[in-house]
Amino acid sequence: MLQSFTRNYEDNSTEAGFQFTFYCDLCQDGYKSSFVESETYKKNKGISGLARGIGALGGLFGGRLSELAYSLERGGDILSERFNDMSPEWHKEHEKAFERAQNEAQRHFHRCHGCHQWVCDSCYNEDEMLCTDCAPRQEVAVAKARAEAMRRNIEEAAENADVWKGKLESKTVICPSCGKPAGTGKFCNNCGASLTLAVCPQCGAKNAQGVRFCNQCGAPMSAPSKHKCANCGEENPPGTKFCGNCGGRL
Repeated sequence: MLQSFTRNYEDNSTEAGFQFTFYCDLCQDGYKSSFVESETYKKNKGISGLARGIGALGGLFGGRLSELAYSLERGGDILSERFNDMSPEWHKEHEKAFERAQNEAQRHFHRCHGCHQWVCDSCYNEDEMLCTDCAPRQEVAVAKARAEAMRRNIEEAAENADVWKGKLESKTVICPSCGKPAGTGKFCNNCGASLTLAVCPQCGAKNAQGVRFCNQCGAPMSAPSKHKCANCGEENPPGTKFCGNCGGRL
């Protein structure tokens, strides 16, 4: 049974060769060892190729060459079956390759003296000889704490910030001409009538198109005719009580 410096590893070996991946107990990042080709696998491929070559010659010449080829083919098949079942030779190679892979990978791992986990270089605090869970690096811990405090401050400021001061209301403009929703433009979307507000001739207040009386002063929205002075004939603006030219009462 294979004995590893860490139990957190994966065996990636196949019949063709040997390779292993060792994982950090904290971050689970892995280190994969170099691939080592199996010598027994290469030997098996050579025997199978030789058997096939002699078989071809035997087919041409017949006789004992054919019998020899048949024997080698049978032997090659048996060897292949043994390799598929992981032969003792393969297992010996496997153990040696595993030991070599451990020596290669162990240079990239450290054993924490506090929790006894095997961690990679990134998760090891060299100054304290502990993993970063047991003894976080000071500069990293300070930077992390500052970042967390900054995030909390931003979230608190965002909760107290007034980002919109409008009113939650919606108005629909009805066209005074056709009585349908007119949209938000200057003209009705349905009939094309003007949506510009009418100005009261008396007080100057703005009113919707089509109203007959001002909604501010009650005066008629239709413009009254100008007053003509009986004395001098001067035309005066609507609502004037005395002539602007001669002062006579209108």
